[in-house]
Amino acid sequence: MSNMNRRTFVAGAATIAGSAALHKLSAQVQSAAPDQTQSSNAPAKRDSESPAQNLPPGEPGKDYTPVITPNGSTLPWKVVDGVKVYHLIAQEVPNHEFAPGLSAHCWGFNGQVHGPTIEAVEGDRVRIYVTNQLPAPTAIHWHGIFLPNGMDGVSGLTQKPIDPGDTFKYEFTLKQHGTHMYHSHHDEMTQMALGLMGFFVIHPRNPKGPRPDRDFAFMLSEWKILPGTARPDPNEMTDFNVFTFNAKVFPATAPMVVKLGQRVRIRFCNLSAMDHHPMHLHGVNFRVTETDGGQIPESAQQIETTVLVQVGSTRTIDFVANAPGDWPLHCHMTHHTMNQMGHNFPNLIGVDKTGLDKKLRKFIPGYMTMGEAGMGDMGEMGMPAPKNSLPMVGGPGPFAYIAMGGMFTTLKVRENLDNYEDPGWYEHPPGTVADMASAEDLKRDAIQIPLPSTSAASAKQGPDDPICGLSARSPMLANDKRS
Repeated sequence: MSNMNRRTFVAGAATIAGSAALHKLSAQVQSAAPDQTQSSNAPAKRDSESPAQNLPPGEPGKDYTPVITPNGSTLPWKVVDGVKVYHLIAQEVPNHEFAPGLSAHCWGFNGQVHGPTIEAVEGDRVRIYVTNQLPAPTAIHWHGIFLPNGMDGVSGLTQKPIDPGDTFKYEFTLKQHGTHMYHSHHDEMTQMALGLMGFFVIHPRNPKGPRPDRDFAFMLSEWKILPGTARPDPNEMTDFNVFTFNAKVFPATAPMVVKLGQRVRIRFCNLSAMDHHPMHLHGVNFRVTETDGGQIPESAQQIETTVLVQVGSTRTIDFVANAPGDWPLHCHMTHHTMNQMGHNFPNLIGVDKTGLDKKLRKFIPGYMTMGEAGMGDMGEMGMPAPKNSLPMVGGPGPFAYIAMGGMFTTLKVRENLDNYEDPGWYEHPPGTVADMASAEDLKRDAIQIPLPSTSAASAKQGPDDPICGLSARSPMLANDKRS
């Protein structure tokens, strides 16, 4: 003690305190709360010595609410000696339709892009056969799932590649629950860019809270398909031009139909090549309840209207559908809510094109200058486009053309439903739709309308002015509401 000065005493005390804190933290980790994910690969036993849990296979409707994959499907299974048996077939999918007008030669599973959703219950023993009918080797990785190392599906590292014509068997017991995925882990840049991916949803054996009434799953992906071509470009790194929900773009994306007051769950999985996606839902707020790592403790769940789904991850949201209507669900990256023809246009916003079209038609018959006031009207004009190509945006809506595309769909909430077919557009109660303000409204509330600027006035078109270089009486616009 005589040799201990203040500095050594403080340092020693800090060391003791730090050791105590570490010991306390270690104890907290080892006694994690039940709703926190715990590693199940920790035991040093050989894989073959790990006993099965001997739980009965979980049954849809009885043990869980089945997942709905809009525009997709669920992989069938059967039970053999207490094991759930599935069969995936990796194969080329010619002429996959992203939306009417755009198809491409993709790769997928069981004849579809993306592959069917695998659905099981925590504690199930699963056996998954994978047959390769592709022209190249492949391997399937079970992303985020605890399993023996030799079942992880990394070509060359944990297994041999599955050569064309071969069938491999994967078998493991599901030791967790949550929203996961499967995808190729052989030449990923090519094979995932062509569509080799799907959901792997594991329901909890003993859920803590009430089950959802409607449970939806959306795979987020992006593609490069040049106008006029029919094959995705797997070498693209930055300039993607097709952004999809379950390999579809609006207006081909199926709506989510729910009854007023139902508990709704939406699962997002992002296997895009490069981009994160902030998914925004109108009309409600929701809790972010799961990541691909597992359930988030209730005390840590954030209340949001937008959730960022990062590349290679999943997010699950839960809410009560308490407001009737047709509510948009879309990515909030603005270029991700457009379709193929919206890329590589020159920026003509605000350009005075007076006389330009007339001069250029001497060399290019029918030429039209586009984009001097934006691109919102392009989709409904019926303009010619290269073969196998989509206009930049959208589809018809109840009031006008919806000037969005790509990662866009709707949540349709209705009070009275006999089934979950698309109920059509929402019929708004009287007095609940925004519309043109009347002169009486403006006068009553003393609203002053400023005179338009010179540039705005010159840009305003009369009934006989050219619209993007065409007369309003042009045959190309014969079906346009303005003609």
